[in-house]
Amino acid sequence: MSRLWYKQAAGEWEEAIPLGNGRLGAMVFGGVREEHLQVNEESMWYGGKVDRNNPDMKEQLPVIRELIFKGEIAKAERLIKLAMSGCPNSMHPYQTLGDIYIQFEGLEEFTDYYRELDLENAVYRQSFRCGETLFKREMFISKPADVLIMRFTAEGEKKINFSALLGRSKFFDGVKKTGNDGICLYGNLGKGGFDFSMILQAESRDGKISTMGEHLLAEDAGEVILYFCGDTTYHVPEEELEASIKRRIQRAKEELYETLLKEHIEDYVSLYGRVKLDLGDLSEYDAHPTDERILAAGKKPADIGLSKLYFDYGRYLLISCSREGGLPATLQGLWNQDILPPWDSKYTININTEMNYWPAEICNLQECHMPLFELIKKMVPNGRHTAEVMYGAKGFMCHHNTDIHGDTATQDHWIPGSYWVMGAAWLCTHQWTHYQYTLDEEFLRESFPIMREAAEFFLDFMVEHDGYLVTCPSVSPENTFILPSGEKGANIYGVTMDNQILRDLFTQCIKAAEILQVEDELNERIKAAREKLIPTRIGKHGNIMEWPEDFEEWEPGHRHISHLYGLHPSEQITVDGTPKLAKAAEVTLERRLAGGGGHTGWSCAWITNHYAKLWNGEKAYENIEKLFSNSTYLNMFDKHPPFQIDGNFGVTAAIAEMLVQSTLERIVLLPALPKAWNSGSIKGLCVKGCGEADVSWENGILKECVIRAGKDMKSCLKYGEFAIGFVLQADESRRFIWDGNKLVQQPANISDERG
Repeated sequence: MSRLWYKQAAGEWEEAIPLGNGRLGAMVFGGVREEHLQVNEESMWYGGKVDRNNPDMKEQLPVIRELIFKGEIAKAERLIKLAMSGCPNSMHPYQTLGDIYIQFEGLEEFTDYYRELDLENAVYRQSFRCGETLFKREMFISKPADVLIMRFTAEGEKKINFSALLGRSKFFDGVKKTGNDGICLYGNLGKGGFDFSMILQAESRDGKISTMGEHLLAEDAGEVILYFCGDTTYHVPEEELEASIKRRIQRAKEELYETLLKEHIEDYVSLYGRVKLDLGDLSEYDAHPTDERILAAGKKPADIGLSKLYFDYGRYLLISCSREGGLPATLQGLWNQDILPPWDSKYTININTEMNYWPAEICNLQECHMPLFELIKKMVPNGRHTAEVMYGAKGFMCHHNTDIHGDTATQDHWIPGSYWVMGAAWLCTHQWTHYQYTLDEEFLRESFPIMREAAEFFLDFMVEHDGYLVTCPSVSPENTFILPSGEKGANIYGVTMDNQILRDLFTQCIKAAEILQVEDELNERIKAAREKLIPTRIGKHGNIMEWPEDFEEWEPGHRHISHLYGLHPSEQITVDGTPKLAKAAEVTLERRLAGGGGHTGWSCAWITNHYAKLWNGEKAYENIEKLFSNSTYLNMFDKHPPFQIDGNFGVTAAIAEMLVQSTLERIVLLPALPKAWNSGSIKGLCVKGCGEADVSWENGILKECVIRAGKDMKSCLKYGEFAIGFVLQADESRRFIWDGNKLVQQPANISDERG
């Protein structure tokens, strides 16, 4: 059983247990005398849509470029702050929905406390004893019912007595009763913002349920079931909001609890159960509470069970905060306790949002990727407006943040990060990634115009310089260089990450055009522009150059490793395809780490993926262990600090990439298997070309691989220096066994193209 478990209640938010159904979220503290659930709803974004585009940028753009090309970076950046910053400079934040407080009576003395999150069924359980009475609490958030359900039971002489209260600091309009069995809290999210409402109702087969003032009361009950739901006018018209919430709760109340639980588990397992990682008998590790394991992380011998637990937890979190038909995972997924959260808990798209979705395809959770694609669609008209108003360009673009409205203007006025123009371009590469894994031509046909509009912006925005087409201004997120004069700077032209992202986007547009049989002038312009991008270059230290000139870094251990985008998530740098660049990427990582890099959770996760792509299992595992010991809260949330969910998703993806990597041309088995994972198996990982792979190994050596095709699939399966070409028909499977010297395929009638 894969679980998080503890012997005491959460003392702070980062020890609470997260629940979610994609739209609704809760952090369960697990208190005995006072239970606290901090709750979230995906559309709780303050304020309405605002046009923040700076109209002065278009006029000042030529001046800024002239200053940058002359090397007068300080003057350019002063002008950039004035002309390129948004008006106002910041988007509105994603906010907490509020809190549920439940005050119990008669539970002053208790023993045998236990709480857990069952990852295999997405259910929270808690138990303790008061005298001879066993109290149990079970909670889950059902996607089918769209309701948070809590069942409290008492087995023995003592009964359940509590008063419950809804809260939201002071940021709500009012509270009221909803009959004799429920309470409601409601409010508004500012000028132009959504209205919101949340309702808590109770029922008991043997006790008394009532309301008094703003409290919901339960008396002398052996069992109480609580139903909670909240929503906003983002989803429901204002006049129907409260009635819609009540209907969902009423439908849930009409079902047996066991039926609700069964439907919830079936829905969840239909996604979570597709993939299974087995690292052998881990019972010796699971015998210890999760917080004790986190506190002991980094000590010898290593707790390899944490790798499996983190992998399972990452998949649980993605399912719980990003479901088809809803909004994407924010910087904190779905779980945010604040009215004014860190970085507004938005969509930060210069790495963080992208990292959130790295595990979606490979871990067989393609449906969880869909909310991101819907957000991209929402960004397109805003991005067209930004492109025209600020840059006089066609196409659509976005800077380094967006929000529920698809805002594309510049966020903040922060020189190392704000003035970056690549957000839409990077997001659109996810559309191609989804196609590579699914070969869904209908999806590609729908996405193709969006990808091309993102590319078209750069055909207008880029300028000729030293024989290349370059972006200007731009920045390598979120790093700072030192000019030969000793002056610091961040904004320049043609940074390495820009070129790598555009090389991907342009290539993907060209390939999509071939598949969809589109031949036009725009396609030819994209082809020509791709050939004029600055190539990825090696600098004086043997590292990948981050900027167009070989500057020194102001922070050698900077958390961003933007110039290694070409290694991961891209495939422009590979061990066997571009060995010199791969070696330079390794030097880049060594220098970053020597300077103190990887000190934030998500940065450590990115480094882990880089080492996986370099086929260095020991270094990848070393960074996973580093993340456990330095950047993991006791509830296994990723620690930036503060909490950001990207590190959870980044390491989940890295673990998968350590075991199976694929392109449309090949599948590589166990490319970065560490010694610590001596024997084991992984089932259900997706490979590009619309297939799935099951892989097992013993004593660090491949034992067996099964490839299943969803559609007709052509690929080359690699292990070590050997390669076997194969063709699979839809829904067909083939076994490949390592005999100690070579891959042996069964049946033997497949063409052998061993290299």
